[in-house]
Amino acid sequence: MAALVDASAVDGLRRLSGGASRETWSFTADGRRLILRRDPPGSTKGGMLMEAALLRAAADGGVPVPEVVAAGDDWIVMEHVDGQTIARKILRDDEYAAARPRLARQCGGILAALHRIRLDVTPLDEPEPLDTWRETLDTLGQPHPAFELAFRWLAENRPASTRRAVVHGDFRNGNFIVGPDGVRAILDWELAHIGDPIEDLGWLCVNAWRFGVRNKPVGGFGEYDELVTAYEGAGGGTVDRDALLWWETLGTLKWGIMCIVQATAHTSGAIRSVELAAIGRRVCENEWDLMQMLPGAP
Repeated sequence: MAALVDASAVDGLRRLSGGASRETWSFTADGRRLILRRDPPGSTKGGMLMEAALLRAAADGGVPVPEVVAAGDDWIVMEHVDGQTIARKILRDDEYAAARPRLARQCGGILAALHRIRLDVTPLDEPEPLDTWRETLDTLGQPHPAFELAFRWLAENRPASTRRAVVHGDFRNGNFIVGPDGVRAILDWELAHIGDPIEDLGWLCVNAWRFGVRNKPVGGFGEYDELVTAYEGAGGGTVDRDALLWWETLGTLKWGIMCIVQATAHTSGAIRSVELAAIGRRVCENEWDLMQMLPGAP
């Protein structure tokens, strides 16, 4: 690591909590505070060179991100950014009371800049969202009637879209570094792809990312109007509210399926993790949320 970051000494290596799919470590290199993210042993994910390219392009486009120091296919080193990532602290601690009213508008402006990143910065997949998650659920072999109802509604009500952009794929509370002044950096670009930019707005509004603050639909800290107005005002394009609801519904379904996937990584023995096992227990929360969202549901 010292050679990779051109340092004479590396010390203070410490594993940080958080991050279900990748490890995060802090350390200093010649007194410089840095962060290492890497695939855990046994993982074959890779793709972190792509993430590094996106981070550099995002920084050039005015998106707040940590500076990339060095990267390989299964690891990346970034500058340390002061602030908080734990959502319950951001939403409840007095230290962030002044920041909370700004966050939804800040997110709108950041997403508008993010969606202007050039499509050819790095090779990215362009998945068909319903087909992708339909196939994923089918391979898991677990019946979930609420998910089947959601798939049916989504297929019957899909909005037309001709827009294509770099989509972050996991833009939500918990993947931001926040200080008393608001958002300081956007993290975890590993799910980035090409798609409809409204996907990112809808994902931010999924109930799971409100962390219990149900009356604030945008990340537990803001209102739909704040997010949409800021996004449109920053040049992100017009947001169709029906399309936003569709993507929020798909996001709820997607997170429910992802909870099964992450639990399976533990139960299969591929990655032994209490955190992954605990995430598996949250599948039912998403079933409940979908039943509250679908028109005509009890």
